[in-house]
Amino acid sequence: MTSPSTPWLNRLLFTLFFVSGFCGLLYQVVWVRLAFASFGIVTHVLSVVLSVFMLGLALGSWLGGRAVAAATHRTGLSAVQFYALAELGIGLGALLVPELFRYFEGQLLHLGDANSVAYLAASGVAIALAIFPWCVFMGMTFPLMMGYVKEREAGAAESFSFLYFANVLGATLGALLTATVLVELLGFRRTLWVAGSANLAIAFTSLWLARVAPGRLVAAGAANGAVGETARPVPWALSILFTTGFVSLAMEVVWARSFTPIVGAQVYSFAALLVIYLVATWVGSQRYRRDLARGQVKSTAWLLAVLALVAFLPVLLNDPRIVHGGRRGLVLMALSLFPVGAVLGYLTPRLIDLVSGGNPRVAGRAYAVNVLGCILGPLAASYLLLPWLGAKYALVLLALPLVWFAWVYRAELAGHLKTWTLPASFALAALGAFVSVSHEDPCSLGNRNCEIRRDHTATVVSLGEGMHRRLLVNGVGITELTPITKHIAHLPLAFLPHEPKSGLVICFGMGTTYRSLLAWDIPTTAVELVPSVREAFPFYHADARELLANPLGRVVIDDGRRFLNRSTEQFDVIVIDPPPPVEAAGSSLLYSREFHQAVKRHLKPGGIFQSWFPGGEKRIEQAIARSLTEEFPYVRVFGSIEGWGVHYLASMSPLPNLSAEELFAKLPPKAQRDLDEWVKKDARTDWATVLAREIPLAELLPEDRGITITDDHPYNEYYLLRRRFKKS
Repeated sequence: MTSPSTPWLNRLLFTLFFVSGFCGLLYQVVWVRLAFASFGIVTHVLSVVLSVFMLGLALGSWLGGRAVAAATHRTGLSAVQFYALAELGIGLGALLVPELFRYFEGQLLHLGDANSVAYLAASGVAIALAIFPWCVFMGMTFPLMMGYVKEREAGAAESFSFLYFANVLGATLGALLTATVLVELLGFRRTLWVAGSANLAIAFTSLWLARVAPGRLVAAGAANGAVGETARPVPWALSILFTTGFVSLAMEVVWARSFTPIVGAQVYSFAALLVIYLVATWVGSQRYRRDLARGQVKSTAWLLAVLALVAFLPVLLNDPRIVHGGRRGLVLMALSLFPVGAVLGYLTPRLIDLVSGGNPRVAGRAYAVNVLGCILGPLAASYLLLPWLGAKYALVLLALPLVWFAWVYRAELAGHLKTWTLPASFALAALGAFVSVSHEDPCSLGNRNCEIRRDHTATVVSLGEGMHRRLLVNGVGITELTPITKHIAHLPLAFLPHEPKSGLVICFGMGTTYRSLLAWDIPTTAVELVPSVREAFPFYHADARELLANPLGRVVIDDGRRFLNRSTEQFDVIVIDPPPPVEAAGSSLLYSREFHQAVKRHLKPGGIFQSWFPGGEKRIEQAIARSLTEEFPYVRVFGSIEGWGVHYLASMSPLPNLSAEELFAKLPPKAQRDLDEWVKKDARTDWATVLAREIPLAELLPEDRGITITDDHPYNEYYLLRRRFKKS
């Protein structure tokens, strides 16, 4: 799409779609996080947000392409004016989505556990109702702007790839800046305001554009009744577009799990994965635009052949025998993902340009087919492939349809690529399936006494013997057998000013803390997000089955925060040991002021809340202390028995100043035996050591009251700027 007489217009259209793409990815990132806070950190929330996002794009693209010419002909308005209305609708969504999430959260609390079919279905519908309309508007932007381009330049057959290139470039920057700058500086809500303001600016600019650069309106039938003059039939084009959409988004879900052990569970790790893929897509799209200008476009057969080969790289390079993490791991992740994204970034706009010839209606339909695959891919990966096959076999299976399309187009290949594509693809598939090892499955590396469990939420590995047994979730070490997890239960129970009657554990882990609470013979509830973690309990404790059958105890599969919001129960003690690291994505939802407000509502008079901090950045420790003291007037802090991490004890009533001996005497005999189980000398000595390590609260409270953790400002998760520039 080039017009020598209007270079400024091309630049402006490019800028508008660049900013629109920036906002689109920003919304997706922030909406996922807001949905976690409202509906729980469960896999289906991520899958539903992604799928509904894509469904809206597909429907909007189809509707926009179908209606643009008829609407402009009937009303006499330019397509760019309808484009302005779509951007206006997107901007309004930035303000409404958080409120809609909050409303639906309250409406769904009565539906039971987060693992229940009723809640999974209802929350999916709620998320869809909250974000779907604005996603439809996003999908409409492509055909509407293509309609305006056609008004200006009737022969602009490659307008989709021009807009696609701008949109992907904006999306890349949106994903990068949202994670690295905007949320840390502004928080989630103000970040949404920035994007909403940008959409409004696009809308007003587009309305201005309709006045200063009006298009030439054409009859609806002429504009939209047939494909463009340069359109050509492409065998299997729509099938390829659907399959590549399905495979690419399904692979993204699997990549997020399989690369976590290498790059970590922080928000920056997930952002890096997304940015690498988007940069690759942008490079592929840019290369297509360059080749198009030179008349040297790669054939569909060549692209499919290369795609059939590079699709296996994320399986083969993500092997613990090759890389364990660090910068080398990030480099290998980039090397394995980049070729896939680049080829798809070239292939997708090429196919849509070929089949549409610049016709908005045909382009909208083709893009909708591609996005339909993007809708179904994440759902299939989350609910079928990962639970049943695991990451490695899921990636191998997803690559096979690409190999099949390469076979379909084999007659159009030449030279070595024709000779070796299929044999090489099958060889890579065999290596991936039978030789490569996944980080999520260390049992394949010959670890003794190793068990693996999978469900729709995570892959859980239990391995080791004796006191060296470990728990890994999605390849990340979560906890180990340590007396610290016993003190998490016994400390707050001993500090209670009255005899305990009930307790709640949030985050089950190996079940040690749950076991210690039951040693007091009190009704005990544990809340765990991952079903397989509960099933792994017998691996770590010989009496686990007996404890699971204990009528005093129950283990609920739910998001801990959601459990508090929907439950009416109150407890004498509530304890939490959030999964490490403290900077992990979503972890602030268990450290925030809003979480502490929910905890406070469920404590009985005189009740005590224990929060475990495993150690890390001093300012995060201070932020946790601040978020606690903002809700609890009485807070005491104790260093752990092993010299790392701290126990926060918080209450609405004064915590008694008793000696270590007096507090230990409050433990019933069964609890004393539990505390004595793993100590080398005397449990009383360890008990006294912990109490002697009390840290004055004043030492932890920051002077800057802005150093705290809230749902809107997850201080512990977003830290890049302050660490880079050493700001508090």
